[in-house]
Amino acid sequence: MDPTSLQRLVFLTSLLSCSTNQARLTVTPSSSQIFEYEPLSLRCEDASDGWTVMRNTSDGKRAECKGWGRSAGSSCTVSHMDPLDSGVYWCESTEGSTSNTITITVSGGSVILQSPALPVMEGDNVTLICRTKMADPSSADFYKDGVSIRTESDGHMTLLHVNRSDEGLYKCRVQNRGESPESWLSVSEKPTPTMDPPTTSSAPPASSLHLVFRVICHLVVFCPYCISTFLMVSIYRERARGSDQSVSMAITPPTHDEQGLDGDYDDVMSAVTTEHQF
Repeated sequence: MDPTSLQRLVFLTSLLSCSTNQARLTVTPSSSQIFEYEPLSLRCEDASDGWTVMRNTSDGKRAECKGWGRSAGSSCTVSHMDPLDSGVYWCESTEGSTSNTITITVSGGSVILQSPALPVMEGDNVTLICRTKMADPSSADFYKDGVSIRTESDGHMTLLHVNRSDEGLYKCRVQNRGESPESWLSVSEKPTPTMDPPTTSSAPPASSLHLVFRVICHLVVFCPYCISTFLMVSIYRERARGSDQSVSMAITPPTHDEQGLDGDYDDVMSAVTTEHQF
């Protein structure tokens, strides 16, 4: 196999093995906004050892969980959030790999918008809740990109079958209470199902690539040995064949013509002897 192809195969195998260890950050409660003094729990899911929760707050301080929360393996818990804790959160490994990011806003006001902290899937229904510190509002106005879109009597607004056009900055306002900060609603494109082609032209799984790589390694190691052995056997057989031909030429029996000449010679000698006796 060409060395370049072998290098590509090794790189692809390494890439597949690394992708299986990618972590994903989740947050509880699952909201991009929370009130001041409320608790918050973050967790690196699907993570191996060595992953930790990181953040970069509005004051530009980048730090891992043990500096501002209680760390337990790949999770982090903050018992009382502060407006200074507002910022971007993510998971990071010791090798420098990172996960998705989540933006958390901690409000010291009286109204927040409870919206999904993670991107929602295209086609799903999404409910936005306008919350107040004292009690659930009887009525709330909802805004998208600064424009009023509707008023809900129970403070709950549901977006049906969301698509990419529903992305934007949302906030809510409660009369005589104030309004919430803005939060970005992200909508992910729904993956389209694919039909398997009739021919098996898809890429092999990681396990098959690993097996192929091992076979190639064995071939690279043992091919020189096999070639040298084959050459030695061929040379030995050629020499043995040459020895057999020389021996057969030394002991070749007389041909039919030679046997006939010997018989004529014996007859002549017998005749000469007979004439001499007379």
